[in-house]
Parts: sequence; structure tokens; C-alpha cells
Amino acid sequence: MSIRIHPSILAADFLRLGEELERIRTADFIHVDVMDNHFVPNLSFGLPVVERLVAGSPLPLDVHLMIENPAQWAPSFAEAGATSVTFHAEASEDPVEVARSIRSAGAQAGLALKPDTDIGDYLEILDEVDLVLVMTVEPGFGGQSFLDRTMPKLRRLREAVNASGLEVRIQVDGGINEDTVAIAAAAGADTFVAGSSVFGAESAAEQIALLRANAAAHSHD
Repeated sequence: MSIRIHPSILAADFLRLGEELERIRTADFIHVDVMDNHFVPNLSFGLPVVERLVAGSPLPLDVHLMIENPAQWAPSFAEAGATSVTFHAEASEDPVEVARSIRSAGAQAGLALKPDTDIGDYLEILDEVDLVLVMTVEPGFGGQSFLDRTMPKLRRLREAVNASGLEVRIQVDGGINEDTVAIAAAAGADTFVAGSSVFGAESAAEQIALLRANAAAHSHD
């Protein structure tokens, strides 16, 4: 699968958000972290912000729900126009039901796993999702350091996806920069969320190109 770079607007300058979106128009998607101050100890964007982003963004939206009770809320983000909606396995009693509700509302469904969540419990439902997100930091705050201990899980997931023959994207989120993007690509990721390294760069476009090139150079494809 082609390499995709998804800048996380959690790291953007919110006072200049329209300009910030223009800076990253060479990326593939915009990553939007929705936090509820319950599932994670932070509060960020909600449905109204996502609706405005859908209306004005130059790129499709990849929404990451770090919230409790995704069964109740996930379809609303799909209906609002997000192209992809990812929810956490740890917050869901029935991930298959949530994934199906997202797909039936018109979006791609993603399943996210915290760094210490075992991937083995979810390999049998790969056909129900379009993306699996392996968190490479603890969810809740931007700017954290990349956790190498998640790489064995990433490799196991890549092997399972390859063996299944399914078109499932493997995404990583947390501490992704020009160095760690290569490590994650070598372990099997093809979709990379990067916040600080993109929005903190003097040229976001050059940083996106660098991330894409470094990932491609180490990718399995």
C-alpha cells in the first residue's frame, strides 16, 4: 500500500487553523483527535469542530475518537463527513458492532489499540475494519516520545494483514518524526500520524515529503 502521512492538528496553531491547513495540503489526510476527558485525561475537539473542518478542509478527515462509549458517538462523526473514523478497542464492548455502524454511516472504520493492548484479541475481526491504529504513545497528549516496545505488536499485525489478503491499513500515532517513521515502516506501518514534527517545522511541506521518503525507504512494499 502507498505511504500516507496524516498530520495531527492537535499540534497546529489554533488561532491560525485555516492557514495551518494550507501548510499541510501536500499530506494525505488531516488527523483529528477527539478527546472527552474521560477515556483520556484531556479535552480537545468535538463534533462541531469536525463539521467545520469537513466544510473547509483541503484534505479528507481521519478522526481518532479517544472517547468512552464510541457506539453512541462514532456514527455521528461519519455522518458529519469524516472519511475515516477510528475508535478504541478498550472503550468498546462490541468493536464489530461499532465498526459496522461507522461503515453503514458512510465512513471507513478504524480500530485503535493502546500501547499495551494485546493485538491477538482482535486479529479475527480484521475483515470488519479498514484500518488498525497501533498507538506508539499513551493516548491523550501530543508531543510524547515514541515507544519502541510497540514494534513487536506492529510486526505481528503486519504479518496477520498480509496473510489475510485484506486491504487493511496499519497506522501509527505518537512520537513520529523523520527517524521513528523509518522504524515504524520497517515494522509494517503504512500510515503515519505526525503532529509536532510537521507543524513545528519551518516548512511543513518539506517535512511531509521527508517523512514520506523515509517511510518509503524502509517500507515492506
